[in-house]
Amino acid sequence: MRRSFWFIVVAIPLLLAAGEAAYWRISAERLRTGYQAWVAAQDSRGWDVGSGPISIGGWPGEAAITVPNLTLRHAGPTVPGDVNVASPGVRLAVSLFSPSSLHLSLMGPMHVRAGELPDVIVTGDETSASVPLRQTGPLSVELHGRGLRLEAATGAWHVTVGLLNAKAEIAADAPADQSQPAATFVLSSEAIALPAGVKWPLGSNISSLVVEGRVNGALPNSGDITRWAEAWRDGGGSLEITHLTMGWGPLGLTSSATLALDDQLQPMGSGNGRIVGYAETLDRLAAAGMLSKSAATAAKAVLSLMAGTSDNDEPSSVDVPLTLQYRTLSIRQIPLVRLPEVDWPAR
Repeated sequence: MRRSFWFIVVAIPLLLAAGEAAYWRISAERLRTGYQAWVAAQDSRGWDVGSGPISIGGWPGEAAITVPNLTLRHAGPTVPGDVNVASPGVRLAVSLFSPSSLHLSLMGPMHVRAGELPDVIVTGDETSASVPLRQTGPLSVELHGRGLRLEAATGAWHVTVGLLNAKAEIAADAPADQSQPAATFVLSSEAIALPAGVKWPLGSNISSLVVEGRVNGALPNSGDITRWAEAWRDGGGSLEITHLTMGWGPLGLTSSATLALDDQLQPMGSGNGRIVGYAETLDRLAAAGMLSKSAATAAKAVLSLMAGTSDNDEPSSVDVPLTLQYRTLSIRQIPLVRLPEVDWPAR
């Protein structure tokens, strides 16, 4: 009897370990099969996907595959210009204890080049994305980055981001109810350092940026980006920024806006914003030639009349209506800045 007892005590952990090992092996093979199916699907869309031999791992907590020397290339009408992506490796993993999401993480610097643009290298202390394994509603994607650095391969410039979190949900089909968005998104970032080679009027550091919004209107199926924009515009498409906050030098901005495309496919729209530090911000923009001194003086005069009283030690603040039309950003019909034209690719 005692011998049987000890046999059971020893056998149960061994059986559990063997069962988990089998479960891990099956999950890892399914992950590898799923990745190979994804590669085949991309091939049918005109993408050339290459890599080294795939290996499995992650035991005992995860089922994971490592795809070394991953490359993605595309050249065709559905993408404006050639696109080339290369990474030393990508790791795909699923938790064995909560197999609800697929986690993707980059291993080493990633090179990205599109069309005639320069080769950009993306590195980071942590760069990952996750998507649900089972899509029962909108496609949900989450991105996370820490210590990100984007730089030209020539070393001419670089941008760093201390922390980046983003989440987007995209409807699988066109919403039957026009009041329902085609996509929603949330993005938050901190400690953004802009390229040092450019003289930024408000400084080269953006302390924080948060954007929340939704895309209204059915998302067209056209692969041509210009025709896509035209179809989205003609279908009543709009971009609704429900909340935006930004701290950049003397400027503190909290705003909301609704944007669309005009008949020339240029952004237009209107919104409201609370601006903190508007006087110093306008002075810096005028000093840098971003707007004329007369426009800055007129804007400060109007904003001063609209602003509430505050202590002298506090930055000037005001709530204002904003409009964007014919590439000109205005406050209370006072033109401030004329934006550069969006140059859409030829069909």
